[in-house]
Amino acid sequence: MPKRILYGVVVSDKNTKTVVVEVERRFTHPLLGKTVRRSKRYHAHDEQSRFKAGDKVRIQECRPLSRLKRWEVLYDAAV
Repeated sequence: MPKRILYGVVVSDKNTKTVVVEVERRFTHPLLGKTVRRSKRYHAHDEQSRFKAGDKVRIQECRPLSRLKRWEVLYDAAV
């Protein structure tokens, strides 16, 4: 089964080797038909601490690395 990849913005880089990424999704409300924005924060593994707050990143799901970390930041030029 392929691993999910999400796009988001780093909102915190205060932890060692960890960044908090906020991912926003948009969908149409089933009854009202209005576009709704929902956001969720994910803790992602950043081994070299390369990303700072405000950076746009791609994260990919991985094995559990800690109590909260189940995602890792992808390092490539397509970010």
